[in-house]
Amino acid sequence: MTTDPDHIWTCLQAELRRRVPASTYDIWLEPLRFGGLEGDLLVLLAPAEVRTWIEQRFAAVLQAAGRDLLPGALRIELRPLADGPAAAARPRGARGDAPTTPGAGDAKPLFGPETERLNPKFTFEQFVIGDANRFAHAAALAVAELPAQAYNPLFIVGPPGVGKTHLLHSVGNYVRAYGGGMTVRYTTVERFTNEFLSALQNRDVEAFKQRYRNNDVLLIDDVQFLERKVKTEEELFHTFNALHETGSQLVLTSDRPPRDMDALQERMRQRFESGLLVDIRAPDEATRLTVLRKRVHHDGIELAEDGVLELIADRVAENIRGLEAALIRVVAYASLTDARIDRALAEEVLAQLYGPGAQRRRTDPPTLAAIQQLVAGRFGLSREELISANRTARVAWPRQLAMYLAREHTSESLPAIGRSFGGRDHSTVLHACKRAADRLGSDPEAYETVRALTEQLTGPHA
Repeated sequence: MTTDPDHIWTCLQAELRRRVPASTYDIWLEPLRFGGLEGDLLVLLAPAEVRTWIEQRFAAVLQAAGRDLLPGALRIELRPLADGPAAAARPRGARGDAPTTPGAGDAKPLFGPETERLNPKFTFEQFVIGDANRFAHAAALAVAELPAQAYNPLFIVGPPGVGKTHLLHSVGNYVRAYGGGMTVRYTTVERFTNEFLSALQNRDVEAFKQRYRNNDVLLIDDVQFLERKVKTEEELFHTFNALHETGSQLVLTSDRPPRDMDALQERMRQRFESGLLVDIRAPDEATRLTVLRKRVHHDGIELAEDGVLELIADRVAENIRGLEAALIRVVAYASLTDARIDRALAEEVLAQLYGPGAQRRRTDPPTLAAIQQLVAGRFGLSREELISANRTARVAWPRQLAMYLAREHTSESLPAIGRSFGGRDHSTVLHACKRAADRLGSDPEAYETVRALTEQLTGPHA
């Protein structure tokens, strides 16, 4: 078995991306740096000001990812970034060494108002076009070529991992390259919220407003997290109006359309719906294969036999992020075990993730009743108990989990899901989904439970 640190670190990053929401990874885990291997101990370096928080919240996730990568052969320890050997190689743009050219292809700075930088790898040239995303790609390109003249705002909707953020960054990178000096700012709703609250505490609201309103193009990711953030929604509403009135372009992404964001004020929904709304669906098989082939060519990966990519594309059908993570997992496993990348190896690795021979999708989506029955059985409950008014911990978590799965794997509206769970309203469903998502980001056992249930729901024998 080889111990190439580059492969270990790449594989661990892929595992962490798979285990936590994208916004959580970008804000808390992306700043981690590789600190070296000491026997079976892998050292990670974290900025000193957040190391304790990462240890408290993500220690279990880090250790679980390490065990999943190399069972029994890898331990992880978190050390302050300033104390480690990689401190000297800290990315330009980290605190104390701000970049001089915004948007340059350097690594993102770790903290501060410029944290959310554009990813130089996310461009229109690197975006794989298919039937599921063709319209969204065309709309994003039109906006990048003619900001505020084509569609304003542009609202991109789709489930996690299908390319929304890639298109968002592509718009920003295109404008910065060809926009004649137009200014671009990218952020997530979580970052916008944190900066706004910090500005309130420090009585620096005017500087915050200038930072977001003096831009030609504003890109906002994960708008769905705006729900129930009343003060943030108010500020974003005024920011939206200020930019729109001055002829600036807005591009936003969300995992669901504005009409399904029931906790938002009506005036905010109207702003979101005032331009063009485009959706991205799960990629078809041809698109999945193209993504894999492009990644293999770009990374110079040598495959021992044909059919490896077809196997991965068949097994991982829900999103691009999971597809690339599966490929990275296969490649890293081959490197760490000195094995050839053939169908047998790919089957072995994918079986660890999704179960032997199981496919990731079904022709027909699961029904609400099927999800309820499956979750109830998993936790030793009856379906009647699951949808009852019982609020004890024994029933509450399975119910939240079932609502989360219903939201993820059916096309039913929030009110319809609520009705199927004993006549609950849509706000209860939203709250349950948020609670479940938060727990999945910090509880490896809950994550594994969802993974297993998802496999049963989407497999051919579910």
